[in-house]
Amino acid sequence: MVDESRILQVLAEQKEENASLKPRHWVKRMEESLFEFDSPLAQVVIGVRRSGKSTLCHKVLKERSVRYGYANLDDDRLADMRVEDLNTLLSCLYQLYGTDVSYLFFDEIQNVDGWHLFVNRLLRNGLHIFVTGSNAKLLSSELATYLTGRYNEIHLYPFSFPEYCAFHNIDTKGITTKADAECKRAFVDYLNTGGFPEMQSMHNKRGYVQSLLGAILQKDIRQRFGIYHIDALEKIAYNLISNACQVVNYNDLATTLGLSDKTVKKYVGYLQQAFLVQLLPRHSFKSKERLVGEKAYLVDNGLENNRYFSMAGENTGWRLENAVYIELLRRCSKAYFDVYYYRPDSRSKEVDFVVCNQNRAVELVQVAFEIDKPKTFARETSSLVKASALLRCDKLTLVAFSPSRTEVVDGKEIKIVSVTDWFLKSEDIYGEL
Repeated sequence: MVDESRILQVLAEQKEENASLKPRHWVKRMEESLFEFDSPLAQVVIGVRRSGKSTLCHKVLKERSVRYGYANLDDDRLADMRVEDLNTLLSCLYQLYGTDVSYLFFDEIQNVDGWHLFVNRLLRNGLHIFVTGSNAKLLSSELATYLTGRYNEIHLYPFSFPEYCAFHNIDTKGITTKADAECKRAFVDYLNTGGFPEMQSMHNKRGYVQSLLGAILQKDIRQRFGIYHIDALEKIAYNLISNACQVVNYNDLATTLGLSDKTVKKYVGYLQQAFLVQLLPRHSFKSKERLVGEKAYLVDNGLENNRYFSMAGENTGWRLENAVYIELLRRCSKAYFDVYYYRPDSRSKEVDFVVCNQNRAVELVQVAFEIDKPKTFARETSSLVKASALLRCDKLTLVAFSPSRTEVVDGKEIKIVSVTDWFLKSEDIYGEL
């Protein structure tokens, strides 16, 4: 049991810190529109650690002038809190914010086992609940099992490119040569440094990323799942980071680390649940084939360039592909669309991404660093044309470091979109499909 006086002291200090926050200086996030303030549902914001989940919740609550109680369960002084302490936590919140407060915000609530029972009770009592979590298990298991339809999921990623530009005051609407050049320069920086909000103003980016990786591996995975082979977990994480956009070879990893395939798959699953990596399945109408040959992508490009012992080369192609996938996930989340890659057989050139509405392909997206050479252009466009016929999809997009234009190849219209144009377009492009 955690002493009530300690809980009260911690919450009082958090209240003082919360009162000093100035949301008018914060970047507007696309996900702000996804909150349902008057809904009886819990508002659940999930995503990788330090992607801005807390800031997002504080921003939307303060801008609506909502009076709310706040508790950050990621505080080290509350590390030994148990589910039986949550009622004491609630009493302390009432003491600090008043018994008539109807909105409560719990940060990183998954740190307390059994939290879902507590939240469920608060929802039954008519309170409006906001919670954040840095582990997908918060949603996929506990929420789905115990809150059964009583939550509104909001998935937050690090800054998108428009948000990155807003933070750095980059003019994305200017039509002058200078404005265009500045936007292109900012995009290259974005591909290399990534979009973690706090990292944007830090000089020691390597130290920040290493600290972030340590927190994810230790707090979100090791402590939560009781990992025994922590060294193996770290090696798997660094391997996936160093080989982003590649198919995960579970057999090779298992042999190298002296573990079973089952253990390696379990550890990769933990990394996915902590949002460190995002797995991309292969497109197939056969469920068994979708389970084989998954690719691993990083939740943010900054994890590779800025970590210790990084051997990242000047491969702008993989950075662009990785950034495109995360942006597609961001755009598809509101429409509940799925993303796959497409390779019908080992001899075929794959299409990087297939956006699907259930079993219907709505867009094929190919990513290329350069398409100026005729051979490269033919290779990238031919794979789109072939997949278009097989998947019966006519919306074909090629994202490249090239001017935007439309080309017709073998009777198929392909929209070639410059990288800056593609990343700056509306995030809700699938909303009406």
